[in-house]
Amino acid sequence: MTYHAIPSRKLIPTVLMRGGTSRGPFVLERDLPADPASRDRVLIQMMGSPDPLQVNGIGGGDPLTSKVAIISPSTRPGIDVEYLFAQVGVTQAVVDTNPNCGNMLSAVGPFAIEAGLVQPSDAETTVRIFNRNTGKSIHAVVQTPGGAVTYDGSAEIDGVTGSAAPIKLTFLDATGSKTSGLFPTGERRETIDGIEVSLVDYAMPMMMVRAADFRLVGNETPDELDARRDLFGRLEIMRREAGRRMGLGDVSNAVVPKIGILSEPRRADGTITSRYLVPHRTHKAHAVTGALCVAVAARTPGTVAYDLAAPGDSSGAVLVEHPSGKISIDLETAEDGTVRRASLIRTARRIFEGNVILSGPAAEAADAG
Repeated sequence: MTYHAIPSRKLIPTVLMRGGTSRGPFVLERDLPADPASRDRVLIQMMGSPDPLQVNGIGGGDPLTSKVAIISPSTRPGIDVEYLFAQVGVTQAVVDTNPNCGNMLSAVGPFAIEAGLVQPSDAETTVRIFNRNTGKSIHAVVQTPGGAVTYDGSAEIDGVTGSAAPIKLTFLDATGSKTSGLFPTGERRETIDGIEVSLVDYAMPMMMVRAADFRLVGNETPDELDARRDLFGRLEIMRREAGRRMGLGDVSNAVVPKIGILSEPRRADGTITSRYLVPHRTHKAHAVTGALCVAVAARTPGTVAYDLAAPGDSSGAVLVEHPSGKISIDLETAEDGTVRRASLIRTARRIFEGNVILSGPAAEAADAG
């Protein structure tokens, strides 16, 4: 009988978590290669890319479930942990660490506490997070009755079935997350390809357009929009020009800037309706960072969003409607209109924990790193 050698393999300790309306593995940075190229090879095999089903990994075959959160303790003053977000391509073997993901951010606090990186308080614990993608800080208030994280509660967010414990996220100084400022071109409104747009960067760089300018009503379903490849083709040409104008360079292989297709609110208490492109598909709900950006634009005179939004004060609640419901953003602005902070409620769930098994080149990359 002939025996074959067992291929080399590597185990990566992993916790699969839902954060907001996204899901993905949470990994401690110390368990990944330090070299970015080696790290990316590991993440690609972990998720099972490139494959539309990601059947050979733990990805879910959708950009919303092909995300990784990399967590580490921090030595920065006033910061507890650092969070690096990685968007792993589904049908492409690529990893993009340019944008932040506010939904995955929802689970960073609970993960950090249960990983022993943050000492919990009784009742609730504030976890001070530094996002490496944007260089910005966020505070997450996690429910910790008796000094232990609880995921059970009555908070509900649209796009997720059931209820859970609330997690309050407060974004501090999220202006200019990847560019030079809130309006990186210096204009609140400009024209690309004959269409008026607003190029805005608060928590996420975005190109915002009116739905009506593309003969859209604005409340189309994600499937209806995704079927319009002609629409996506035109928007992609515009997005690449927007990226160049915003100082992001060639964005043909990057997921930022994102696109917001905006229209008037449908709800009596709504502020604005948004369809958020990620950017080659339509988000089934809405990215948190994108909702923050839309909310700020909706309360800033001169933008495309401001014209469509229901009237309201610059400080206070902004309700962004999306395909699965709504996201409520609480804005606090200074007298000069500068956004001091933006807060919202999300939820999270710890789904399973164990090891992702790597083999072949990915295992070698993990060992080498």
